[in-house]
Amino acid sequence: MIIVCPLSRLAETLAATRARRVLSLLSEGAAAPRLDGTAVADHLTLRFHDIVEPRHGHVPPGEAHVRQALDFASRPEPLVVHCYAGVSRSTAMAYAIACAREPARDERELAAELRRASPMATPNRLIVSLADDALGRGGRMAEAIAAIGRGEDAFEGAPFALHPAGAS
Repeated sequence: MIIVCPLSRLAETLAATRARRVLSLLSEGAAAPRLDGTAVADHLTLRFHDIVEPRHGHVPPGEAHVRQALDFASRPEPLVVHCYAGVSRSTAMAYAIACAREPARDERELAAELRRASPMATPNRLIVSLADDALGRGGRMAEAIAAIGRGEDAFEGAPFALHPAGAS
């Protein structure tokens, strides 16, 4: 299971799900969350901005960020993925992780599950494209995310989960 939430709801999401692994996607300079009860080895913080093209003074998502996240998330146990708002960076990375964990599952099916789980999800297109390349999905991930379109406008997303195929 992959759980997505905004930073403001991280503590309650961890308490509710009892997930022990956390992937934090934060901008440069943002304070890292304090995670009482989470081992250092079970928390990865990656720092980049929520942008899809270069912008002066900002760090775009890169191949190394995506590879680190996919490597960290390779164990099939519950994982909480969060960014500041829980709308763009975290939804993109959760989708990428779902695709990595289920290599035979159709990208469109996973994108549709993402949309059902979060009407406001607007996955960062650059992260999705980088993950598509890293996973050898031939552009199908990017096409699937483009097909679900932009999510509903929201200041922040509500926590949600993506479940492996066949899971309840």
